[in-house]
Amino acid sequence: MLQFKSIFKIISILVLAVCAAMLLPSAIALYCNEIYIFKSFLVTILAAALLCGGYLFLTRKNKSRVFLTRDAFFFVTMSWLSISLLGSFPYFLSGVIPSFTDAFFESVSGFSTTGATILPDIESLPKSIHFWRCFTSWVGGMGIVVLTVAVFPLLGVGGLQLVQAEAPGVEVDKITPRVTETAKIIWLIYLGFTVAETILLMLGGMNLFDALTHTFSTVSSGGMSSKSAGIAHFNSAYIECVIIFFMFLSGVSFSLHYRFISGNFSAVFKDSEFRAYVFIIFAAALLIFINMFNSASVFDNARSALFHVVSFSTTNGFSTNNYENWPSFSQMIIFCLFFIGACSGSTSGGFKVIRFITLLKQSINEMKLLLHPRGVFILKIGNTVIKKNIIYSISGFFFLYAATAGLLTFVVAASGEDILTSLSAVLATLGCVGPAFGSIGSTGNYAFMSDYVKWVLAFAMIIGRLEFYTVIILFTSSFWKKP
Repeated sequence: MLQFKSIFKIISILVLAVCAAMLLPSAIALYCNEIYIFKSFLVTILAAALLCGGYLFLTRKNKSRVFLTRDAFFFVTMSWLSISLLGSFPYFLSGVIPSFTDAFFESVSGFSTTGATILPDIESLPKSIHFWRCFTSWVGGMGIVVLTVAVFPLLGVGGLQLVQAEAPGVEVDKITPRVTETAKIIWLIYLGFTVAETILLMLGGMNLFDALTHTFSTVSSGGMSSKSAGIAHFNSAYIECVIIFFMFLSGVSFSLHYRFISGNFSAVFKDSEFRAYVFIIFAAALLIFINMFNSASVFDNARSALFHVVSFSTTNGFSTNNYENWPSFSQMIIFCLFFIGACSGSTSGGFKVIRFITLLKQSINEMKLLLHPRGVFILKIGNTVIKKNIIYSISGFFFLYAATAGLLTFVVAASGEDILTSLSAVLATLGCVGPAFGSIGSTGNYAFMSDYVKWVLAFAMIIGRLEFYTVIILFTSSFWKKP
């Protein structure tokens, strides 16, 4: 039986933590004399504090017990839904986004680091709302539950179960024996990247506000901007290079970042997923550069090719020009990249490079087995032997990914959208990319879609961010049966 009291007790604490985070945009609203925005944040904070604080008071005598796996799955899904719901109220109550469906969509997009938007004119937004949009992306980038494990180690819940439920990749790589220490180290690295990029962007001419908002979106792989034209607004090769560098870092596993900072450089460069990630980026950028080659603007073409390849492979979704005007071959590469994603253990979305490597090697082993039926073929990635249960898990994940994408594409297409828009919208939200092709390309947005499609795509963003199993398992009968 699920421990509902304990689960909602922890969710209440998490909601209060996000309320505390809302104090930052509230202060900005007050400073910028955006009183009606300040009031919307204040009402949201007070209402949530009253509701959650009251629940915590009523359950103060209930001791939190160690979570079982099924408790962790339910907690993680409900926590993301709760936080996304909470984050939508400042948009809705202030009237900046008058439709609650649109407000919820924008909130989910932020916390899931998707970057999809229903806002046609970004620059007309109040500064405090700009900040909140990008800040939700930064909070969601490293994971709400990972933050919980790092900041609230005395809650009495099983930290490893929570982290595994939120990010069920190939396996959870613990940097230290204690998962709370691992979470703290990851957050310190994340903070370090945030400070470093902010300073570098300011050195390139950005003001503090723009530097912070774009940094929040870069290190989280969120791709949200405070400018309608995005990074192209600044028209600066230096700024683009800084953002390329930090987008690249955001796509690398944080366990590798820790090893690099610790001086274990060989572990980084020997990592098979990292090498494949680097190869994919440079191979894709080279192919696009050749396909778009123009001797009159060699540097600009190279810069644009690398920027968009890194942006879409890390599922940031930033753009400096309209890639839909590119040749079809180059567009196809971009389309494939936001499905693949970057490394596991990073802030990026997508299928992840390590899963592709595993499935590719398993396919090769299957062909060898056809030629040599009595042979024994072990799947190794680097020096690590991949166990059969991991291969089965990845195969199941691939089927869930494809089946969900296919089903949701039918649902979106049923609303009257064309096939390209329907398919790319689903893949862009499942992969937490944001912009896609068709009506939601680099110059479009999701505002024109019907309400029911926005709810469907909001659901797609959540299950994509939580990597399918965590959410879909709640819809199985076996989950609700008594163990």
